[in-house]
Amino acid sequence: MLEVVVGKRIDTNTELLLEGAKGRLGGQPPEAVTSDAYPAYEPALLGAFGEQRVPPRTGQPGRPAGPRVVPPGGMSYAAVQKVKEKGRVVAVFTRVVFGAWAEGESVSTSYVGRHNATDRHRNAREGRRTYRFSKDWEVHEAVTHFTMYSYNFCRAVRTLREWDEGGRWRQRTPAMAAGLADHVWSLEEWLTRPGIQR
Repeated sequence: MLEVVVGKRIDTNTELLLEGAKGRLGGQPPEAVTSDAYPAYEPALLGAFGEQRVPPRTGQPGRPAGPRVVPPGGMSYAAVQKVKEKGRVVAVFTRVVFGAWAEGESVSTSYVGRHNATDRHRNAREGRRTYRFSKDWEVHEAVTHFTMYSYNFCRAVRTLREWDEGGRWRQRTPAMAAGLADHVWSLEEWLTRPGIQR
């Protein structure tokens, strides 16, 4: 999980989310991005990672085209649109918004959906259709950050495990898979580590 913005699903928060992700990626655009069909993602992606270019002159009469923001080379974005009837998904459509999607590579948001279900399980304040809810916004935000970031460092994810030299499974967390940690952290180790390293 690269970035978390706690709040309503609005354009401003989408922009904050992608600006935060850009900072965590060191300004480098991701190769592939998938999302649902929420329309705020495309302009937010271009705002965070896009490049301003001036189109070449055409030689035609009239005012020349001004600069425009285009996706960076090598970055692709695709969206998944679900059609529902009476609360059930009856059709799923995918479309490449910009870039070139690799041949045979599926467009899916299933990993994000799976993670959201895990997060709702770990954070009762995000449960759906229950009496569990957050009365205090600051506590809700703190618990959300706690569950998201402890997931990265303290939870060994089965699908990330790998074989070690001895032919045994080596458990890994998302932080280990990203090269940010070399072991599965305990909650105590994660909570007592200073936020700013000197």
